[in-house]
Amino acid sequence: MAQRGVWQLRKLILSYSDWGGSCRGIKAFMESHLPAFRESNPQLEVVTELIRENNNERVVCVKNLSPEEILLQATRLRNSLGRKVVKLKTRHVTKPPSVQGTWTTALKL
Repeated sequence: MAQRGVWQLRKLILSYSDWGGSCRGIKAFMESHLPAFRESNPQLEVVTELIRENNNERVVCVKNLSPEEILLQATRLRNSLGRKVVKLKTRHVTKPPSVQGTWTTALKL
């Protein structure tokens, strides 16, 4: 959308993968609609990039494991959240600091 005659979007990056089936829609868009879209929007820079790597990988060694243990490892990977484990510095985490100060067990009343 142009605001005061200036287009807000200057560059459009289309990232897709050629080996997975989840990018079927973007590949069909690039074949059918993208040339006409580029012609109708000359002010917009359209970049297509092919992604070959997956940074969200977890590697589990299954060397010399029984089929039941491999099934257990696969189930654990399936049930994982996908987020990295972050070690907390304290047990109590807040964004603004406490006005009264931090609580300790050595508090004398």
